[in-house]
Amino acid sequence: MKQFSFLLCLLFSATVTQAQVAKTAPPKSSAPKEAEIELKERRARARSLLVALSTDARQFRDQTLRARSLARIADALWQVDAEQGRNLFRKAWGAAEFADQESDRKLQEEVNRQKARNGGYAISLPPNVRREVLRLAARHDRVLGEEFLEKLKTQKLEAASSPTSRSSDVMSQRIDLAKGLLETGDAERALQFAGPALTVVNQDSIDFLVDLRAKNASAADAAYSALLASSANNPEADANTVSLLSSYIFTPHLYVTFDNGVSTSQMSSTITPAAVAPELRSAFFQAAGAILLRPLPAPGQQDPSTSGLDGKYMVIRRVMPFFEQSAPAEIVESLRAHLNALNSLVSDETRRRDDEWINKGIKPDKPAEEREQSLLERIDRAKTSAERDSLYTQLASLMLNKGEMRARDFASKVEDADMRKQLQAYIDASLAVYFAKKKLPEQALELVHKGDLTHVHKAWVLTECAKLFATTDHQKALDLIDEAADEARRMEGSDPAVPRALVAVANAIKVVDPERVWDATFDAVKAANSAEGFTGEDGKLVMKYDSKGHRSIHSSGVPDYDLDGIFRDLAARDYDRAVELARGFQAEGPRAVATIAIARAILEPKKTAAK
Repeated sequence: MKQFSFLLCLLFSATVTQAQVAKTAPPKSSAPKEAEIELKERRARARSLLVALSTDARQFRDQTLRARSLARIADALWQVDAEQGRNLFRKAWGAAEFADQESDRKLQEEVNRQKARNGGYAISLPPNVRREVLRLAARHDRVLGEEFLEKLKTQKLEAASSPTSRSSDVMSQRIDLAKGLLETGDAERALQFAGPALTVVNQDSIDFLVDLRAKNASAADAAYSALLASSANNPEADANTVSLLSSYIFTPHLYVTFDNGVSTSQMSSTITPAAVAPELRSAFFQAAGAILLRPLPAPGQQDPSTSGLDGKYMVIRRVMPFFEQSAPAEIVESLRAHLNALNSLVSDETRRRDDEWINKGIKPDKPAEEREQSLLERIDRAKTSAERDSLYTQLASLMLNKGEMRARDFASKVEDADMRKQLQAYIDASLAVYFAKKKLPEQALELVHKGDLTHVHKAWVLTECAKLFATTDHQKALDLIDEAADEARRMEGSDPAVPRALVAVANAIKVVDPERVWDATFDAVKAANSAEGFTGEDGKLVMKYDSKGHRSIHSSGVPDYDLDGIFRDLAARDYDRAVELARGFQAEGPRAVATIAIARAILEPKKTAAK
């Protein structure tokens, strides 16, 4: 009993002690709750910021800016207010119609000017605003996406034959929309939108299926199988149909068709055959054989196919290696007999053709060294300086594609002074950009200091190199940023390239010396207020060459020129300060872009971190 009483006392004592400890323990921290309240308040303020901007955006004079702003506000607001988002998307669509019509008119005028001056043209296409609105809307609401696609049917779009036509039939728009959804990872919805367009064999439909196969091979193969079956029974299917169908399996992203010549399109640097099931490969051979072995037209009767007899001959020659490798022997023998019959009907020129593009994806490409030697031999045989200049231009382009400095040597051998000057500038800028993107700063900087680069190209290359030196040589990175800022200020103050370059400087400082990023962005805002035409987006780096029958234009997007990234980052650092900085833009465009970026940084913090 004494032991029991003693234990009982100990237990009572421990209980009292615990109660006292519990009684005197400090209350749990309220920090998480306060942080949650603060975040909720910031999200409410960001939403209000967007709603206020949507009111202003409806009055923007620039229809492209109005459409883009309303669509992006709708996209950002959708999760918190879908009905308001839907209404803003419809207003954006109306503005986009006007914007595309106006930009297409200006584009045609520019083409006419260039053709009148040079007999040809090299242009960079403006943005297709309706496509941008459509992609954003369809991500949220399939019914709304279908509504906009239906509107396209009733609109009078440019004729497909126009060289500047950026509008196509609704099926192409449907495929384009589906590709956009596929890029965001929404394969299921992409296939839903693309479905009605996957009954026709063309480059768009096949290329979509190739992209889809990377995300969902079984769904892509099933759609392709259905397309094979329908094509075999379609009287309008012809040799070009077979050539396009063959691309899905044998040369993904490489398309070759024939229509009074050869038309090619390569949408990937590498061509790798698809690892499809033997049954699907066999289905292709059966369908392709059924189409290619259709009877030839009677003598004197016109061939109604898109390829014509010469094109059919070339298609069979092109795909024959695939048949010889895997197709049933009876189909191979029938195709050989058909090819022999065509041999007596086609022209001598067609029989002799052995173009590199015709065999692209089938035979190995000629080594660059072999092509270089061939061009050098042709230069030795050239009879005129114009012919030599053309060949040296081809050699320079060949070396440029390999990223070799020898491109500059070949460009310097061009005899025509104006042609040489243009070519050297194009080669120098292209090589500098190539080295910067390949993370070879020393080679890129060599061209900055001794090459023929514009201030725009120098500023961009310098900022890219600064970021590459950020961790290995901090002082050099800072010096390069200062040099880039100097290059930007050497341009005319009203040039929109000035604020773009200074935004790139701010993005570089963000990496190298984050404490200075606010001052650097303020400098870009000041420059933007003096530069007419600066929108805060669509930043591009353009290399252009147009002389004596040689035309090349390369345009690549530069995110560091745009306000979106830098203002998202600033908003994550200090929301109020970022808002105040955005209000410093006098023009509607950059102010809208910066404001939407700030709101998204709060409403979509995970996406901002990923970006």
